[in-house]
Amino acid sequence: MDLQGTTILAVKRDGKTAVCGDGQITLGQQAVMKASAKKVRRLYHDRVVVGFAGSVADAFSLCDRFEEKLQMYGGALTRSAIALAQDWRNDKVMRKLEAMMIVADKDNLLVLSGTGEVIEPDDGVAAIGSGGLYALAAAKALIQNTDLPAREIAEKGLRIAGEICIFTNGNLTIEEV
Repeated sequence: MDLQGTTILAVKRDGKTAVCGDGQITLGQQAVMKASAKKVRRLYHDRVVVGFAGSVADAFSLCDRFEEKLQMYGGALTRSAIALAQDWRNDKVMRKLEAMMIVADKDNLLVLSGTGEVIEPDDGVAAIGSGGLYALAAAKALIQNTDLPAREIAEKGLRIAGEICIFTNGNLTIEEV
């Protein structure tokens, strides 16, 4: 049973970062198993926001491991992200986890992948998941052509993705740091 299907979009603008995720969990290519999942959450004394996409169990496992790294490194986001990426790439069990994460604090926005990447987007916009490219394109257009704040761009970008991607719905969770 392959449970997945989500979109996470993060936008950094004017000293704020908004992370937005839809609520859909899909069983394979045929059925929506849950429409109101929460795939964006706050960690480390509410100073870090994480959004995850991919296999649900794998994503939760990575989120827990990332939280452990934040505790270990006193909330230092970049150091924690690099430590998680190193473990993820080198550990035999973790290497098989099929998920990605976007992590943000008041200063940083990063994308973490299972191949060991820790990527800071050039323009303050990042997206992952099945509708990620649609959300990314919409958010980039909004960044370039409006003065909207980060939270509104993240919400509008994800709603646009939901109109195109069948694995993305309009039940959004938005957290801002």
